[in-house]
Amino acid sequence: MKFSLFTVTYAGLFYDGKALTVEQQIHKAKELGFDGLSIETKRPVASPLDLSKADRARIKALADNEGIELVAIESLSNFCSNLMEERENNLAMMRYVLELAHDLGVNMVKIFAAWPGIINDDMPAMYGPYDRGNYFKPLFAADLKIWQRIVEGIREVADWAADMGITLVLQNHGPVLTPGYEDVLAMTKEVDRSNLKICLDVPMFFDRQRTEYVREAVEKCSEYIRYTHYGAWNFSESEDGEVILDPAPGHGGKINYETFIEALHQHGYDGYLTSEYCLPVLRNHKVCGIQDIDEATRRGLRYMKQLVQRVRTAKKSAAKKALA
Repeated sequence: MKFSLFTVTYAGLFYDGKALTVEQQIHKAKELGFDGLSIETKRPVASPLDLSKADRARIKALADNEGIELVAIESLSNFCSNLMEERENNLAMMRYVLELAHDLGVNMVKIFAAWPGIINDDMPAMYGPYDRGNYFKPLFAADLKIWQRIVEGIREVADWAADMGITLVLQNHGPVLTPGYEDVLAMTKEVDRSNLKICLDVPMFFDRQRTEYVREAVEKCSEYIRYTHYGAWNFSESEDGEVILDPAPGHGGKINYETFIEALHQHGYDGYLTSEYCLPVLRNHKVCGIQDIDEATRRGLRYMKQLVQRVRTAKKSAAKKALA
């Protein structure tokens, strides 16, 4: 497994400071110890509207020179609207996103089924309100219409992507897709396109962090998992320098990264673990600066690298014992 930095981390939306350009974030990724960079397609960092052909060539060349892989292009897609103009606007945006990926030589594009949007009138920015949903919530006729609109829209974009040699990865992120793995797996199967896979994020399980459930999620989705994120926003450091996993703000419990990484390793996942900081950075009820993002991102990366190494070591030890 390798590690990438997600550009939303340094987009200037959730801390007191300016956004870093894609080029600056390539350098930042290398400085912090990442192997790659994943690019979110929105202003002020990397909207396809703002990046010329020359910009794209320069970004690609810089990444190559610095040894930083451009891992994924991450869209802010929203296929669920009942307004045809909004659905067509989303499709137009996805055309631009696919073209950007093609120009940068990136063969993976992350999509959302639906997206609440970001409100950036004030700082820090905030997410638009939405119903997270529950895995036990019954579906009604209106829900089915939304689901079917999304499936139809993803099929259309997947066909475009296939012509360009691009794989789409559907993230298990609300709204519409409820916490856990069941909805993202069901939708992926129903879209029925060979170039649609899954971005499975264990933080998006929220309070469904039981060891048995996390293992089940990875096992059920293993055929489709191509990508995953972790949040750099819930780690702290003890006085002796140990990185500690803190409760997640979304549900107040700890995210079961240990079981998740073990299960990914068991099922042969060798892709990227992508670090993101996509919440306001606060201390003493004030918005912090970019240096706090640096520190949090370093802590998260250190924790996750140590976890991956422990899992690898444990597997090697188990294999030796089996041969003894």
